[in-house]
Amino acid sequence: MKGHKYHIGIEIDRLTNSIVNTISGDSFQTEILPITKDDLKSVTKKADWKFNWKAEAKLADRKVYKLTIEGNPTIIQGLLSISDYDDHVFMHLIESAPFNFGKPKLYEGVPGNLVAFACKESVEKGYEGFVAFVSKTKLMRHYKDTLGAHFIGGQRMAIGREAAAKLINQYFKPK
Repeated sequence: MKGHKYHIGIEIDRLTNSIVNTISGDSFQTEILPITKDDLKSVTKKADWKFNWKAEAKLADRKVYKLTIEGNPTIIQGLLSISDYDDHVFMHLIESAPFNFGKPKLYEGVPGNLVAFACKESVEKGYEGFVAFVSKTKLMRHYKDTLGAHFIGGQRMAIGREAAAKLINQYFKPK
């Protein structure tokens, strides 16, 4: 596994079918798109994002994606950075928008949606849904319980074929 700088440390609040507004209970369909240069101007530490997404997007081996509500691509609900490691997808970073973090949050389901997308990318690349990441120690059990991830050594975790299929089916039902 190539060098990694971050440990995944986001709580999977709830597995939903899209994202759910915590106030109204309404569910919104989402889309996941590559991040743009314009997007990077708004996802800064100054705007309460925790990570330097501009620096992440500049790394040659990374692809950064944004989660938005379908038809509303300018309001970013969450971000994901992944790499293609030729036999699996590796998740470097995942972050919910500041308004979707902690309590009160506006939408639930953002982290699960982004992880499901990483699994979907893995399937589309022929890797059977295998996704790996490095977890913060205190969240390892949480990822096992919520995502079906398993321990592969140290703080490394992986999502296998069956768990990936469940996540993909949860979030990406054929329309």
